[in-house]
Amino acid sequence: MTAINAYAAFDAKAPLGPFTLERREVGENDVQIEILYCGVCHSDLHQVRNEWGGAMYPLVPGHEIVGRVTKVGNQVSKFKEGDLAGVGCFVDSCRHCPSCQEGLEQYCEEGMVGTYNSKQRNGRPEPTYGGYSSQIVVDAAYTLKVPENLELSRVAPLLCAGITTYSPLRQWKVGAGHRVGIVGLGGLGHMAVKLAASMGADVTVLSTSPEKEKDARELGAHHFAITKDKDVLKGLSRTFDFIIDTVSAPHDLNAYLGMLKRDGTMILLGAPPEPSPVAGFSLINGRRRLAGSLIGGIAETQDMLDYCAEHNIMSDVEVIPVDYINEAYERMLKGDVKYRFVIDMASLK
Repeated sequence: MTAINAYAAFDAKAPLGPFTLERREVGENDVQIEILYCGVCHSDLHQVRNEWGGAMYPLVPGHEIVGRVTKVGNQVSKFKEGDLAGVGCFVDSCRHCPSCQEGLEQYCEEGMVGTYNSKQRNGRPEPTYGGYSSQIVVDAAYTLKVPENLELSRVAPLLCAGITTYSPLRQWKVGAGHRVGIVGLGGLGHMAVKLAASMGADVTVLSTSPEKEKDARELGAHHFAITKDKDVLKGLSRTFDFIIDTVSAPHDLNAYLGMLKRDGTMILLGAPPEPSPVAGFSLINGRRRLAGSLIGGIAETQDMLDYCAEHNIMSDVEVIPVDYINEAYERMLKGDVKYRFVIDMASLK
């Protein structure tokens, strides 16, 4: 076992602070990664404050991890020391259920093992600890190869915000000739705009904040609409082939469903804390579909990283030292970040 430095939450109300944890020794199928950057996802905040329940303290968040490989197991051929590597939202799964066999480990029918705050499958009693730390040891099968041509701090959020938006765009084969609405322009929304536009879709950002129009267009959106305006909503009736909904706050799904063309699909990526009512006729009138999507499997996440490298797509980030994390959480609650905080893990040393 190796003792390493980390930042952790010790209960639901206390600020995060320094913590020492132990990582397992590198097994024959493992890679050891020196963490260089770790993105800050809104789900980190939810779990730290136990808003979803099941928090296991001390809790070390972080599932948008990039760094350098410092050691590899003797059965690993995919990586060598010095390679760039990434770790996303999960580090293990059952490997034998239909979803795992199809490369859809995120839907593992026995439950994927989250990168943090998750029970391990190897029998170890402690929970998984995430990327707010100096080092991590991960099975090579659940580790991503990070392209060398991208700015590393801006790659980290791709491992959650990037794949969360890339996966449904690929699943529904979004491309040229499609009109796509993006609800919300935050960490997920800004990636959805970049990716959908790069795939050739005609992109409209649907927002309640007029001041976001300039940013939306700079990110690649072709149109911008204020959804507080009822006349605007009426004018968008039956406009879109797809709507990507990235908002986690309560909002009226029926208003957006009415913007879909016949046979259009609205895909939920955000998860409001309370159930959202859906009127039957919002779907029946137009044979519309309401769907959901969760991150991506390992193969698809690698495809996403390679696609972003080819098209020079990265997240827009604000890099922070680790001891700023509590202030960053408060700013994140206010939407005061463009568009993802990323921790420079050198600051932990």
